Amino acid sequence: MMQLIDFIMNVDHHLAGLVNQFGNWSYIILFLIIFVETGAVILPFLPGDSLLFAAAALAANNDSKLNFWILFILFLVAAIGGDSSNFFISKYLNQWLQNKSWFHKFVKPEYLLQAQEFFDKHGGKAIALGRFIPIVRTFVPFVAGGGALSYRKFLHYNLIGSFIWVSLCLVCGHLFGNLPFVQEHFSMIVLGIIFISVLPALIGFIKSKKAA
Repeated sequence: MMQLIDFIMNVDHHLAGLVNQFGNWSYIILFLIIFVETGAVILPFLPGDSLLFAAAALAANNDSKLNFWILFILFLVAAIGGDSSNFFISKYLNQWLQNKSWFHKFVKPEYLLQAQEFFDKHGGKAIALGRFIPIVRTFVPFVAGGGALSYRKFLHYNLIGSFIWVSLCLVCGHLFGNLPFVQEHFSMIVLGIIFISVLPALIGFIKSKKAA
């Protein structure tokens, strides 16, 4: 856990070292991180927004080995594929997973409840909106897969949410990631991105507590 926190706090430094060490293989590593964040269901704590931002900032550097457009395509496929994998895991294995004790060690019931409430409130739009909220974006596809929503309708919102999410994070990282102020305060900006991402979920949680 401490290594994960360290990665999130210093993602810019770790990412540069990762790219220098693995070269073009870094694309596969970055793809897998974004795919697994939502696709594996049990790993919602992997970096998402901050990793896209940092990768785009690094790609904006002329000396970098990363290409912006390759990142864009890979991250877009990873986001769409991760959510789709999550959807089908729930569709075919939901009941089996719910009966496994190890599953609940990774997936807290309150996470699923929060995602269910978010989905009930926003309907299909929750799939696109949830992409911008860490933790929620991992479990909304799982909730959707366990319901009556067709994959065709799910994919429609999945495509919209993933495209906007990847575009926004990469463009912001590309434009602002190499500004001196951003470089000097990168860790704080990453935390700010994370805070803004979880703010809607936090507000919803507070409102639900007040209503209860």
